[in-house]
Amino acid sequence: MATDAPHYRYPDAIVETDWLDANLTDPSLRIFDCTVHLLYAGEGSDVPYTVKSGKEDYKKGHIPGADFIDLQGELSVAESPYRFTVPSPEHFAAALSRHGVGHDTRVILYSTGNAQWATRIWWMLRAFGFDNAAVLNGGWQKWTAEKRAVSMEPVTYPEANFTARPRPDLFVGPDGVSAAIGDAAVCTINALSPELHRGDSDRYGRPGRIPKSENIPAASLLNPEDNTFLDPATVAERFASIGASPEKKIITYCGGGIAATLDAFLLHQLGYERITVYDNSMSEWAKNESLPIEVD
Repeated sequence: MATDAPHYRYPDAIVETDWLDANLTDPSLRIFDCTVHLLYAGEGSDVPYTVKSGKEDYKKGHIPGADFIDLQGELSVAESPYRFTVPSPEHFAAALSRHGVGHDTRVILYSTGNAQWATRIWWMLRAFGFDNAAVLNGGWQKWTAEKRAVSMEPVTYPEANFTARPRPDLFVGPDGVSAAIGDAAVCTINALSPELHRGDSDRYGRPGRIPKSENIPAASLLNPEDNTFLDPATVAERFASIGASPEKKIITYCGGGIAATLDAFLLHQLGYERITVYDNSMSEWAKNESLPIEVD
């Protein structure tokens, strides 16, 4: 990375609410509400959370012209024991084609409450070779706070032809994560809360974290006032403080590979080039007794 001041290197991948408001009628745009709700189970439950689609919220109000895309129902492996496992290229391509995404479209993603649902689908699009996608900075929270137009009309885009061009290095499994433990050339980052990182909860099975991993919670990278991403200098300093650097390979993880994509998205924006997301994350790791775990 150059020694210039930290900045977001792919500004087209972050759009502001005023830009989107001014471009809502652009026929090349495909705007998607990606909202998912996690209803957390109590301590000792067999599952860490129940997944609730955000479709009902979408029906009550969404950005005009936006469609809804169901991350678990449409873009995850239904047979997986985990909630959001990345599907095959063929499955993903078919789903995006149904939603009108093709080579001549630009995708804008937003979600309610936390940008991690939008960054998950953004990361998946990139993993399947589609780069003309952006996350709405501040998402639905900022849009409504600014009293911008809201619609309850459902939207369906004309079917398109999405071609998947997989980049397999953007996701990693447990073997790759295991091999990186203790490797000074790799920085493994946990995007979960400090409490989960320390091992205060058994939400995912065994409490704790992947050994030698560092903690940058995804929520800590957002402004609490308006849900926007923190400024580049602040984000860069936070990652540097745990020993992350562009020369290292970066592995991000969380509970199910969702919050991890927010960390990965901003690392990519800062110019890091060797970033991979552990897809099933602690939902898989903590259940496998053969894998090591660490607590404070």
